Amino acid sequence: IASLTDAQKFQHLLRNALIIFIGMVVVIVIVLYNRYRFEKRSIKIIRAEKSRSDELLLNILPSETADELKKYGKTTAKDYDEVSVLFADIQGFTMISEQMSAQDLVADLDEYFGTFDLITATHGLEKIKTIGDAYLCAGGLPDPVKGTPVDVVKAALDMQQYVEKTKAEKIQKNKPFFEIRIGIHTGPIVAGVVGIKKFAYDIWGDTVNTAARLQQNSEKGRVNISETTYQ
Repeated sequence: IASLTDAQKFQHLLRNALIIFIGMVVVIVIVLYNRYRFEKRSIKIIRAEKSRSDELLLNILPSETADELKKYGKTTAKDYDEVSVLFADIQGFTMISEQMSAQDLVADLDEYFGTFDLITATHGLEKIKTIGDAYLCAGGLPDPVKGTPVDVVKAALDMQQYVEKTKAEKIQKNKPFFEIRIGIHTGPIVAGVVGIKKFAYDIWGDTVNTAARLQQNSEKGRVNISETTYQ
């Protein structure tokens, strides 16, 4: 009877040990599974944030420049032999702005320049920046194959066509409207990123200055191109 009792005690201890072991295994499995889910969810969040950061970076920098910045933490300025620079400027902006509230003025600028963004993208151009009521973009950089002088001129004509259409709609509603002058010149430029905060991709050179002068001497509703661009 004593040995049977010892056997029963041993079986009881063995059963308890087995239950504890199984319980520990279950706990470990649950912990590992939760950790796996957490890591998987974290990786998904990190990838989504990285994708969003990359998208934001590409909104302000050309893809080639953005890749260089991510890889090296800095970028180098590049020379381009043939770039067509487009300057668009609103005629009489100061006088028009006095007839509008600040909110309406900014809303209209956003609508116009937002459409210009779509037009430049359609024709393979690179938007450089807006300067007050002026819009600057270029063709032939960073990819020299994209944005030929013909593409830039077509984009300019599309911009003027959009502005004329919007002008007619504004006149019907008895609202202030914009008219723009556009200048285009083709030649060598230097492009790169300046500063360490709020990165700004910009272009420099006499080609840019000439395009600006062509815009200043253009007529409203027209596109003024240089002889170089024409050729």
